[in-house]
Amino acid sequence: MQTFIVRRLLIGVLILFVLSVTVFLLLRIVPGDPAIQKCGLNCKEDQIKAIRHELGLDKPYFPVAFEGGAPFLSFNTASQYGDWLQGVVTGDLGTSTVNNRPVSESIRKRFPVTLELMILTLVITIFVGIPFGVVSAVWKNSPVDLLVRFTAIFGLAVPVFWVATLVLILPQEWWGYAPPLGGRYVHLMDNPVDNLKQFLPPAAVLALGSAAGVMRLTRSSLLETLRQDYMRTARAKGLRERTVVFSHGLKNSLIPVVTVLGLQMAGLLGGAIIVEQIFTLPGLGGYTFLALFQKDFEVVQTMTLYAGVTVVVLNLAVDVSYAWLDPRIRYS
Repeated sequence: MQTFIVRRLLIGVLILFVLSVTVFLLLRIVPGDPAIQKCGLNCKEDQIKAIRHELGLDKPYFPVAFEGGAPFLSFNTASQYGDWLQGVVTGDLGTSTVNNRPVSESIRKRFPVTLELMILTLVITIFVGIPFGVVSAVWKNSPVDLLVRFTAIFGLAVPVFWVATLVLILPQEWWGYAPPLGGRYVHLMDNPVDNLKQFLPPAAVLALGSAAGVMRLTRSSLLETLRQDYMRTARAKGLRERTVVFSHGLKNSLIPVVTVLGLQMAGLLGGAIIVEQIFTLPGLGGYTFLALFQKDFEVVQTMTLYAGVTVVVLNLAVDVSYAWLDPRIRYS
């Protein structure tokens, strides 16, 4: 197991390096100049050059030098990518080109918001998707099963931004109530009630599609497991149906569910961008959204690396959990 984890971590580092280089290049290929964004359209050429020098945008992209007309890698050559990578390794994530604030400080303030939103979304997804999937499988083709399947299809079909808009509009129209907005983060330890009022609606919206997918997958996986020979043997031994389903069937059905959960949690940052914008939550999603439009290189590069690290860690956690769910699985 240790060898497997080390190997996966090394592969993850390689993936993150390729991802960082790709995003670094794409940001600079897309039309637009951060210096003009910062200075304004009526800025003079010498002012733009001064800002580009201040931001380090006049340096070469990579630490490549030329000798005799041939390029070669030179770590003594200052470069934009080299400076950023050195900052990431040392913990200095740079300064935003838009508001001149340290990126690490902004992330530190916004990270608890996104983390709580992701945790609540995961909790809702698990405690709604898996139980209802089990109910749907146990009472196959019953009215309850049809209702659960219809709800799952509905949850997969509707877009997140549409549901989020309805969550804001319909309670206001019907009961005169709307989730608290305004962008002020209420910490869970300071005021749990106000915190949950602020976070439960966006978390429920974000979990709708995830829970629907988990619901359908749990149902199909458990139905397949219930048809296995060892399940019939468990029933023949006189075990209660509840014991057969939960002790023998559910755990063996969770491997594909855990896989999908890991992929969904890794992809929630994209949905969080929309949800945080609609509910005005001061999290990393909205921070990344604004940085993309403002061509804030430091922020976008750092947030992309953060998303990549999240995907790598979640995939590793999913793979390791397989050995716990199925003792037959061993890694060497």
